[in-house]
Parts: sequence; structure tokens; C-alpha cells
Amino acid sequence: MEKNLYVNLREQTYSDSIDTLFPNWQKGQKERLAVFGAHDDDPLLGAGYAMAAAMDCGAEVHVVIFCKGDCGYSTPNQKKDIVETRRVENENALVKFGVAEENITRFEYPDFSLKQYAGNHLECGGSGTFLKIVDFIRQKGITRVLIPNGYREHFDHTALYEMCMYDIIQAGDPVVSDRGNTQKVKSTLQYSVWADFSPEDVLVSGDKEVVIRANRAILCPQSVENRVCEAIKEYVSQLQIIENLMVSRKARNVGEGFIELYMELEPRPKLDFAPYVRRIQKIIEK
Repeated sequence: MEKNLYVNLREQTYSDSIDTLFPNWQKGQKERLAVFGAHDDDPLLGAGYAMAAAMDCGAEVHVVIFCKGDCGYSTPNQKKDIVETRRVENENALVKFGVAEENITRFEYPDFSLKQYAGNHLECGGSGTFLKIVDFIRQKGITRVLIPNGYREHFDHTALYEMCMYDIIQAGDPVVSDRGNTQKVKSTLQYSVWADFSPEDVLVSGDKEVVIRANRAILCPQSVENRVCEAIKEYVSQLQIIENLMVSRKARNVGEGFIELYMELEPRPKLDFAPYVRRIQKIIEK
């Protein structure tokens, strides 16, 4: 296998076009992908293949890390310097992977605390993440976003998922107009760091195989998996913590290559009145 294959798991189709993952993809440097991560190792662990695919297709890739990693020490002697250590490891890993240093953004919120920073104005004073997310998308001209799985993973992953589901849309709306021009995000994907996705989409879609919860996937050659693993090795302070995650990556091998799973989602789904109209008509006709 020499090139990526992109799979629509609901329609059970595949192609070699990145449009399967990012509909109506624009060639050249017209696409700007942002990968939001609660923690600095999340984007590579869960969305490395998508990042590589986007870069290989000419997109400008940005990574935004929300938490500073202050709880990510596995021995007491690491505690004092762990934030700075992880900041350096984060930069080294992403630059090694191919992300430009200037495209790495860190918001430095404390670990296991992200949820309390959701929204605009905080009870304790100061501002929440709302304007940071809106400003970032508008200023960078972001066209695609990957967000973490919000279902039964880390407390911070769930918090960031909930923030993104609402705040990403606002960047394209005519609100807080003094914060710059609106920027519509064309598509949003959810990625998993370790847990399965919510069963909501598969139940709504009517797919009979409820265990197939992701609805999109990339099948990549060995070289892409090697590229991710080499970059992750830069997280020296985290290798003991993510050891089981690295071992579990072997399960991605399907013989023809390695897979990464995603959930394409619509942050602002429109209400379809048609089935309600039909149901009410049937009720009245009885």
C-alpha cells in the first residue's frame, strides 16, 4: 500500500480522495486545519493520520493545546519542571512531525480543570475560552477543525468537546463583530485518543452494526504510522503514562495498512420537520 484510502463507514465506500474526510476540499493552501487538543500529546495520538494527510494535500496545519500538562508527571521529581518539559516536548514532537513552530498554540489551562473555563465571562472574573476560540479561528482563517472525543475519555477531553461544539460555529456568525471578520468552518471531525465514540450517530443513521460508531476512517501505509510514532517519542516524560496507548496502536493494523477513526459531525444540525409532518398527517387521517 503506497497511498491513503479514505473510508465512509456509513455508506461502506472508499476512495483515494481526501474529500471523503473533508468534503469539498480545496487544493493548494486554501485549507487551514486546526487540531484542538486538551493535552499536548492528544493530537498526534488520535489525529496524526488526518494531520499528515492534510499536510500532504497542501493544507496549513495548526495545533491548539488547551491544558499545560501540570498533572502529567509520573515521578515526584518531575513535578517542579513538568510544565516547561512538556512545552518543549510538545514543540519538538510537532515540529518533527511537520507542523510549523509558529502554528503551535498553547492556552496553558491547568489539567483536570478545563470545564470551569468554558463560556465567556467567568464567575470568578476574567474571560473564558469562548473569545479565544473565536479569535483563533477568525485570525488564522481556519477552514477545518478536529476536536477530541467527548464520550467517556478524559474529563478535559469532554470539556473541550463541549466548548468546540458551540464556539466553533460562533466564529462564522455575525456576533462579537469587533473581534474580526467572520470565518466559517466548513467541516468538523471528532477524533478518539483511546475511547470509542458515542453511539448517537450510528443509532440516528439506522446502521445495524451499532459497534461501528465511527463514521469516517483513513487507511494509511506503514510509513505514516512510523511517522506518528517517531514524533511521539519526543514526549519522553509521558512515555510511561502513554505506554499502553502505544502498545494498543498495533491493533490499528489491518494487513493492508493502519487505520485511524473519526466521527464527522454537524455542530449545528438543522431540525428536519418532514418526518413530523408525515407522522402528524397519518395521525389525523386515522
